[in-house]
Amino acid sequence: MISAVMPTYARADLAFERGEGVWLYGTNGRRYLDFGAGIAVNSLGHGHPHLVEALTQQAQRIWHCSNLYRVPGQERFAQRLVDATFADTAFFTNSGVEAWECGAKLVRKYQSATGQPERWRIITATGAFHGRTLSGISASGGEKLTKGFGPLVDGFDHVAWGNLNELRAAITPETAAICVEPVQGEGGIRPATLDYLRALREIADEFGLLLYFDEIQTGFGRTGKLFAHEWAGVAPDVMCIAKGIGSGFPLGACLATEAAAVGMTAGSHGSTYAGNPLAMAVGNAVLDVLLEPGFLDQVDRVARRLWHKLVPLPERYPTLIAEVRGAGLMLGLRAVPPNTDVIAAFREAGLLTVPAADNVIRLLPPLTITDAHVDEAVAIIDRVCADQVAHA
Repeated sequence: MISAVMPTYARADLAFERGEGVWLYGTNGRRYLDFGAGIAVNSLGHGHPHLVEALTQQAQRIWHCSNLYRVPGQERFAQRLVDATFADTAFFTNSGVEAWECGAKLVRKYQSATGQPERWRIITATGAFHGRTLSGISASGGEKLTKGFGPLVDGFDHVAWGNLNELRAAITPETAAICVEPVQGEGGIRPATLDYLRALREIADEFGLLLYFDEIQTGFGRTGKLFAHEWAGVAPDVMCIAKGIGSGFPLGACLATEAAAVGMTAGSHGSTYAGNPLAMAVGNAVLDVLLEPGFLDQVDRVARRLWHKLVPLPERYPTLIAEVRGAGLMLGLRAVPPNTDVIAAFREAGLLTVPAADNVIRLLPPLTITDAHVDEAVAIIDRVCADQVAHA
């Protein structure tokens, strides 16, 4: 008999009653160090006072009014994003995949509006994850996402991750854009090299394509800069963002240059809920914190501390940990045994982590972690690994 909640998730038998900072408190009475952050969502941890205050104050005024009218919070948030990024304009969404879909539509509309409607295909990379709509899984590819959902949406050409020769060979007169994640998250915490990102910009310019970065998981401070592409010193034409943007409140956005958004005129796209006053109050509050002087420098510093403490693990426990990879506070441990078994052992010891492809365990803590939290997490990992080896 099917459960009342559609059984599409392989859930752990664990529920939480409250959160505070980097901690989650289970209904079982135990406290857990949250290095999953709702899959890189709770960027400022749980119950951040500035966010709680912003949401509570807005909830007492107005929740929703639709996009038939001006929304002052949208105007403020959009301007602040424009001021802090490459973009000239923003469209707000309720989720990451909606932001991605907006970007995919924008790419096609740009080519059509500039007299090249035959250019409609988007090149994506193997191992990518762009969400779970039909077009999202079609762009991502991979049997795990697509099996049973065919026929897939046409318009996406997959090339090997990091392979510039294959990418160049895939460009045809129908190609409109290149879309990649600067760090593949679901794909196994695989960072692009900075030279690869720079080359994508050069190739897009050479062939008259739009460069589209998916920074849903990598954005909003996750890698130690506001957005991961900043490390390479290049900018996209289009970018989708979500997850950390609302620190747990459902929110996303599609950012674009004025040139790329030339076709996005009244009626070309829309949403009933997106950009409502509640979401905008939270988004602006998150940005308040991230843009505080020194905040992202602190994220980068703590991330480097975590990285250096994790790097010795493969040599210390070669039968358990094969590799450490990632960028900033988006790190992965490639496991030797099934990653789900190791994740369960970490959870039992009080540390929450997230699975990914390639047998990787993701470490995605709130950006507010301290040195003490890093030390405690690494101590748990070390203790679990030592115990696993002792009982092997």
